[in-house]
Amino acid sequence: MARPTASLARAVLLCSTLLLGLATCHDTTRKVKAGQSIQAVINDAQPGDHIVVEAGTYTEQLTITKNNIQLSAKKGVIIVPPSAPTPNSCSGLAGPGSEAGICISGADITFGDLEMPGHRKVTTVGHYVENVKVEGFNVIGFGLNIAILGAKDADVRKNTVSEGGWYGILTVGSVSSLVTRNTVKSSGLFFIGICMDDKSDVHVTQNVISDYGIGLCVQTNGADVGHNKVSNCCFGAFIDPFINGAKVTHNHIGPSNPLCQTQFGGFSGGILVDGATNAEVRHNDVSGITDYGNPNQTAYGIGIVDEPGTTATGNQVTHNTLYNNDLDILFFTLGTDNEVAHNNCTTPSELCSK
Repeated sequence: MARPTASLARAVLLCSTLLLGLATCHDTTRKVKAGQSIQAVINDAQPGDHIVVEAGTYTEQLTITKNNIQLSAKKGVIIVPPSAPTPNSCSGLAGPGSEAGICISGADITFGDLEMPGHRKVTTVGHYVENVKVEGFNVIGFGLNIAILGAKDADVRKNTVSEGGWYGILTVGSVSSLVTRNTVKSSGLFFIGICMDDKSDVHVTQNVISDYGIGLCVQTNGADVGHNKVSNCCFGAFIDPFINGAKVTHNHIGPSNPLCQTQFGGFSGGILVDGATNAEVRHNDVSGITDYGNPNQTAYGIGIVDEPGTTATGNQVTHNTLYNNDLDILFFTLGTDNEVAHNNCTTPSELCSK
């Protein structure tokens, strides 16, 4: 008898442990063909299943509430809104009447107030949905194209989401979310490309975002936002008031959108630290942030400002490269211990490397 390999031995040990009552050993690939319902297959799936969707246009909303589901699309899979919505836990998440194209959702979720413009805050999550992966979909025209709500270790990657009226991708009330290598775009200047409002440990990396009012909305303490490309937005990355310890690094941001002259108060910023604390803004490339010659408006590459009730304190803005901006660095705070140093820029000269 051949000696089992180490990987086979580990698999046997794992399944044996699971069969003793800790869980169920299960791994099945299910396929969805054009004309079939993706949601029907999700409903029938078991934790551990991999659902592969064949090319086609699917007129439906998708809801995933089971652990360990992998949902993958082959090239040419498009999700568009049905004529009548199917209410789920993501309904109304981005405002009255909003629906999500793909909703990854935990259970027994309680919500706080709705912030307008904005989304419903999550107060508590009774049961997280765990280890869900969504990859390769083209999601078009929902109020919220992809939502990660009350999830743990969700992985959303390589999707193209467009014309999301409120949000392209929103992750809220979740833990250890990964949003990576997605393309988020609109034909106008919609609200927010990717927003992260998680309980902890969110990673938003290597995404391409264009033509949103705010490209990256950072509302999670300790968020890791890196290696993204943001263009034609009013604000590339916006770190919200009271957020602590966010990291915005190695992003390429700019130019600003001409429509910002009449929307978002006429202001434009590459990266804004807005009353946040202990943020790390490092090694970003910010260019082309301009008010297009309007003397009544302000445009800047990186800004550190205060908000009512909070001051920007302990932030580090270092080793960034800024060029072709109306103003490279805006420093307008009464906060202490902010470090602005070693930035390759021009204006103002006292904040830029010589």
